[in-house]
Amino acid sequence: MATRALILLEGHRSVGLLYMKAAQRLGVHPITLAADPTQYDYLAAEGLEAAHVDTDDLDALIRECSRLRSTYDIAGITGFSGLDESIYATVGKLCRHFDLPGPDPASIERCCDKFIQRQLLAAAGIPIPAYRLAADATEVESSAAEIGLPVIVKPAVGSGSCGVRLCSNVGELAEHTAYLLAEEPAWGSSPRILIEEFAQGPQYSADTMGNEVIAVGAADFDCPPHFVVRGSIFPAPLTDYEHKRIADVSLSCLRALDLGWGPANIEFRWTKRGPVVIEVNPRLPGWTTPRLIQLAYGIDPIAEHLKLVIGEEWDLRRRHSQTAAVRFLVPAGDGVLDWIEGDSLAVALPGVTEVKLYVEPKMPIVRKGDFRDTMGHVIAASPSHAETEAILQRAVDLIGWSITPFPTLGEQKQSAAGGAS
Repeated sequence: MATRALILLEGHRSVGLLYMKAAQRLGVHPITLAADPTQYDYLAAEGLEAAHVDTDDLDALIRECSRLRSTYDIAGITGFSGLDESIYATVGKLCRHFDLPGPDPASIERCCDKFIQRQLLAAAGIPIPAYRLAADATEVESSAAEIGLPVIVKPAVGSGSCGVRLCSNVGELAEHTAYLLAEEPAWGSSPRILIEEFAQGPQYSADTMGNEVIAVGAADFDCPPHFVVRGSIFPAPLTDYEHKRIADVSLSCLRALDLGWGPANIEFRWTKRGPVVIEVNPRLPGWTTPRLIQLAYGIDPIAEHLKLVIGEEWDLRRRHSQTAAVRFLVPAGDGVLDWIEGDSLAVALPGVTEVKLYVEPKMPIVRKGDFRDTMGHVIAASPSHAETEAILQRAVDLIGWSITPFPTLGEQKQSAAGGAS
């Protein structure tokens, strides 16, 4: 009998290995198809099977999956969006081609275009910020004037808060627009910039699977005018009424966007008019969220997602209830990291479940104003919100680092002059 295999398009630096381990526990052999498998360290470290394939080429992927079918029984296909959310739409197309369970590719593509997503949400009467689509600096300026400063300005396609900025005046608006237009090849084929009303209030997120809300968490962002995550906590500290409002709006989003299959993540701000939808992501979030959900509720969203992918029965019942939270380590400036230490002391604290550093001494630290600015994280869990926050604070206080700022232009000139004399 042929070995059952799970095909994964691309990898993921934070949750890729968790998917591999979950697949193996479910008795399926994971195979990664990637444009550059070497960028995912865990593949070589764990001796996992991978193949070089252009993941932007659907025909090439179909050929490779067909080749693998001569050796394996392909039980399912999934993948990771990372910064390119079109990958998950490709997953849907492959699932359709090979008659396997999977997301609707048309729904994924509509959802990944933030402008189209907002049109569909607005048509369904779901509360969202005022928004406009612009193609050049003149349209950006007039759109911002119609909505009223301050506004959020970002690419119409993208993730991870990349290219997202709060613009409070005309100067900031012009500066960020010029940046986005210069970076356009990274965001898409033609200039499409989204201008949005700045919805002010605490930030929350709902994670769903199928047509069920499995978790609601709170997030904390800092480093204005950019949005760099400082931490998140599950479950969010909400009243029953607030939780129900967020859950109801979440399910309305799934219906409006036809996302009734698989995982999704909906981001909110709680404003004067209640929960306002900031964004719907047609996928399971990466990074630390799956781990926090498992610690808080006893539900492993990665394993349950894979059961759905390979056609097995899933189980979203909560097995326990505690508070799980993460705090990210965010540098205050750019430069060269001299040292970072204290992680071994932090992880030894009772209640701390994970401490992970993403950086090493002598690495350059260059902030980009998005998720890539973090240098590591600490996760803790306990029976109460207050206790978990206290554990996290004690752990973070044990971790320290030193960054030597890059030399200024004047210092560089002075150094060059000294070397020439």
